[in-house]
Amino acid sequence: MNAAPHLLPPQTLASLANLELIARTAVNGFLTGLHRSPQFGFSQEFREYRAYAEGDDPRFVDWNVYARTDRTYIRRYEGETNTRLMILLDASASMGYASGPGVVSKLQYAKFLAAALAYLGARQHDPIGLVVFDERLRQVRPARSGNLQAVIHAVDQVTPGGGTNLDASIASVREHLTRRSLVALISDLYCKPDVMTRAVQPLTAQGHDVMIFQVLDPQEIQPHWDESVVLEDVETRASLNISPEFLQRRYRQRLDEHLESLRAVAASVGAHHALLPSDQPLNEALRRYLLFRQRRR
Repeated sequence: MNAAPHLLPPQTLASLANLELIARTAVNGFLTGLHRSPQFGFSQEFREYRAYAEGDDPRFVDWNVYARTDRTYIRRYEGETNTRLMILLDASASMGYASGPGVVSKLQYAKFLAAALAYLGARQHDPIGLVVFDERLRQVRPARSGNLQAVIHAVDQVTPGGGTNLDASIASVREHLTRRSLVALISDLYCKPDVMTRAVQPLTAQGHDVMIFQVLDPQEIQPHWDESVVLEDVETRASLNISPEFLQRRYRQRLDEHLESLRAVAASVGAHHALLPSDQPLNEALRRYLLFRQRRR
């Protein structure tokens, strides 16, 4: 069975003209599928209507409804409840990995997701901010309303950098989070679970809601090599000779143990973890984000 038309793979998104168009296409396709699904009630969470009253801003009149019913309604958004979205984008060297031609890199996928989250947040009238980091903070844009274009432009300019220092970078982020925020961390999480604990726990302790998107290349999740390979860490330059036997017997087991440790750490500190293969449409990431946002206290 073919995927639904609104489930656009990352390779298709990458062929579009610019990042803003990618974000708009991904979000609009996602919302189209969402409104058709009886499983989710986000349309009411996303938008509701009330009758137009004198003094209302005419920009929020739904003219399509007016054309059908001859009645004037104002669109109201749940985003007006002051959800502040801060996107933390890992731009370390490891994020530049792509397993082959025609496969988007982890960073490209992360940029698509960051732009889509920003676009969705703007549609919900959420103030949006951005932090780009690797070993240090490379860019900080505080969460503000009306800065979608600036955030998407900043995301579009991101390139892979140096190593990763997750806990130190996020410790620096905390001084910029002066009000309660929904923090969306996008990273491949090439770190030990205790490092993620040190990074995330202070955020949740301060009352921030943390959604962690772990982006991995499909070859990292399920490698398909029939002969020995030498793997090189792009950040430390350390190398390791790996046999096919190890890949078949031990790699997946060790990866599953690592992922389970990360999920357990996230749950223990009150955050939510989502694993995203970089060949997967953005719909699942956006669905999980909206579920998480809806559950905020």
